[in-house]
Amino acid sequence: MGLGVTELLLILTIIIVIFGTKKLRGIGGDLGGAIRSFKQAMNESEQDEPAPQSSAAKKPVADNIENPS
Repeated sequence: MGLGVTELLLILTIIIVIFGTKKLRGIGGDLGGAIRSFKQAMNESEQDEPAPQSSAAKKPVADNIENPS
């Protein structure tokens, strides 16, 4: 029992009549700006985290050098 196209158009028309197109345009712009800043903050936090090191990189340098004798 989902909503059909007719019901969605009726709901959209009622919303436009109640809020007006200018108000809806402002709400859409504010919502878009909020999503954009959220994505930017997520990307910045991923860049701030150090990359995981492999087990070979964790070993001391002396262990990686073979003994010539």
